[in-house]
Amino acid sequence: MPEHIRLSPVTAAVVTLTLDRPEKKNALSIALRDEVTAALGALAADPQVKAVVITGAGDVFSAGFDLGEFKQAAADAGFRRRLWESSDRFHAACLGFPLPLLAAVNGPAIAGGFDLAVMCDVRVAARTATFSHPEIAFGDVVYSPLHDLVGGAVARELCLTGRVVNAEEALRLRLVSSVVTAGELAAETARVTAMLTRAPREVLLRTKAKIVRRAAIATGATLDL
Repeated sequence: MPEHIRLSPVTAAVVTLTLDRPEKKNALSIALRDEVTAALGALAADPQVKAVVITGAGDVFSAGFDLGEFKQAAADAGFRRRLWESSDRFHAACLGFPLPLLAAVNGPAIAGGFDLAVMCDVRVAARTATFSHPEIAFGDVVYSPLHDLVGGAVARELCLTGRVVNAEEALRLRLVSSVVTAGELAAETARVTAMLTRAPREVLLRTKAKIVRRAAIATGATLDL
């Protein structure tokens, strides 16, 4: 059984995947990423599922990769290899997921958490949500998925400066499709997933395949994205 994520039952053809490390601000550890990767693989094959919602436990969507693991990786080549192999699988699973992914961004989406939100097809946000790439101060930023959504001018500025975008600006940039209060986020998520799931699963699969093909984002090494 997963330890770092929670999966809801299939309800109206939708499953909610909750990142469940609130004490660590839902940091994307190797274990959590591997659980997400495995869960997405299983959900893709479930004929009852038409869409998946990703959200975070507590008041943070995700603070990004677990910085404690980066410290360990700096001193341990084997662990460093595990970290990046896990990351590569995680990004490929999200970017190539064959059905709609919706991010219900319940709070800050930072660094890899920003990437996770961007790798979803649709994003709805609470007013408390923010988006930023502070890791530009010390390492590589995942660029291509953000560019695919908002274009080069915005993606370059956000990835090169690391500045914080609040929910209202994210709406103006079309980074998110709606902004509501935290208390309204569940209802807004349900409203959007109800629209997504009107289509037959076979149609959603074909449409998502077109989206993935048109994006043309190579899913190789994380640091090449």
